[in-house]
Amino acid sequence: MVTGRHRRGVGRAVLALLTAFAALAGAGLAGAAPAGAVQKGVRIAPGVTYEQFDIKAAKGVTRAHLVRVDLGHPQVKVDLLYPGAVASRAQVSRMADAQGAVAGVNGDFFNISETQHPGVEVTGASVGPAIAAGRTLKAAVPKGQRFGPALPPGTTTQDVFGVGTDGVARLDRLALDGSVRTAEGQLPLGGLNQYALPVGSVGAFTSEWGSVSRVRATCGTDTDRGAPCSTDTYEVTVRDGKVVSAADTPGSGAIAAGTTVLVGREAGAQQLRKLSAGAAVEVEHRLVAATDGAAYRLALGGYPVLAGGQPLSGLDDTTSAVRTAVGIADGGRRVLLLALDGAAAYRSGLTIAEVADTMRKLGAADAFSLDGGGSSTLVARKPGASAVTVRNHPSGGAERAVPNGIGVFSAP
Repeated sequence: MVTGRHRRGVGRAVLALLTAFAALAGAGLAGAAPAGAVQKGVRIAPGVTYEQFDIKAAKGVTRAHLVRVDLGHPQVKVDLLYPGAVASRAQVSRMADAQGAVAGVNGDFFNISETQHPGVEVTGASVGPAIAAGRTLKAAVPKGQRFGPALPPGTTTQDVFGVGTDGVARLDRLALDGSVRTAEGQLPLGGLNQYALPVGSVGAFTSEWGSVSRVRATCGTDTDRGAPCSTDTYEVTVRDGKVVSAADTPGSGAIAAGTTVLVGREAGAQQLRKLSAGAAVEVEHRLVAATDGAAYRLALGGYPVLAGGQPLSGLDDTTSAVRTAVGIADGGRRVLLLALDGAAAYRSGLTIAEVADTMRKLGAADAFSLDGGGSSTLVARKPGASAVTVRNHPSGGAERAVPNGIGVFSAP
């Protein structure tokens, strides 16, 4: 039997707990603490829940949509959502349903326009490295060639969010290590399935690229995305270890499995011109992680905003926008997928500094910003459904086609 004194004691304890929670949730509202009543997480699959809540931020109230993922659950895994080619785009909901994901968000920033290079085909390819199901798809473009907001100090286009073959999520960097070996010597490989190659380099394009024109890879410079396209280019096609064709300008069309197209600009083009039909060529490439021994099942680009529980220095705290981010908690065993709502009532959004603070207060030790604005999309299945539903309101009024995303999968 519970006595009146006991009930009063329990009541005071509960009140104190709620008061403490309210103080935590309301502290530093300019830092984007979750301030609304958080809905109880709705289970959409074993180890996967969805919830939404409001955040009182510096520019107004914004609505957040969150998927919590328990990577320690034996039925759960995450992998890259992508449309089957690097230079291609699709809506997050379509990619999720095509691959059988129960939830997901949009991913990396990408080559979305070419207004500065009239007549050059937009590739739709992402900025950073990408790995899907343990298979390397592409490497990172030069920093000056990226799309998206300015990077925080000390970050690069090689930064990735990844989940290792050990099932642990982490932030890392993936650098390209590659070479082109010919009878005359060895050339460093400057790119892999990238929409922009470093000045003076040679890049490799494989069947993973798709059929889009490769001309964009020779436009701009390492520091100026809008600089004119190079007039000194050359392309050779290598099949079964031998040069089978060459051209003065990069081409387009699907690349067959087992075939590599080498595109050179400036000094790289001059080196490729030395290769005649039938010349032996060996191309090697891999992505090397900054974390020793790390091998990834999934990796995609963006940029870090929170590391070791602390926001990175120099985060933008003035520009509010609709955002997408991914957080890592519990030593990499839990992942938080966050997307803001783009409906007119909530479109004020968050600054990048507020994103970092929000993720920290949600329990993340590390967090990574993904593409935002009209790209921000979070999808999740409703209980009993066989297809996902878009849970936020994309700010453009409809889902934008994007190059990749993070998908959450649940095995039966």
